[in-house]
Amino acid sequence: MSGEISTDLGLLVWSVILCIAQLLIAVLAAQAQVGLPALAGNRDDMPALTGFAGRAQRAHLNMLENLVLFAALILVAQVTAHANAMTALGAHLFFWARLAYAAVYLVGMPWIRTGTWAVSMVGLVLILLQLV
Repeated sequence: MSGEISTDLGLLVWSVILCIAQLLIAVLAAQAQVGLPALAGNRDDMPALTGFAGRAQRAHLNMLENLVLFAALILVAQVTAHANAMTALGAHLFFWARLAYAAVYLVGMPWIRTGTWAVSMVGLVLILLQLV
């Protein structure tokens, strides 16, 4: 083994790092809004998060949903030796669009957010097309 990581797997790692960063932002924003005791408790009566905190939470949850798909596709492409320039392009589109999505969602730009999400979906489709 050479120890080098492929572009696809590298972007998967960076996507996980982005997901962790989004988690930390969401937690800090929630703490600022409802306080640490509410977050540390059972959350049975926790109020809905609004504004920046709500957007941070929704952006993180959306990343989790999409990261599962991205990881599955990247790992299948690697294991089956289908990783190629097109899967690398798809991985780049996914990662950079997800980074933009996170930033755009946090500042509250709905139509641009939808566009960046669509670009990340194009990335997933490009990877998927290499597997079918």
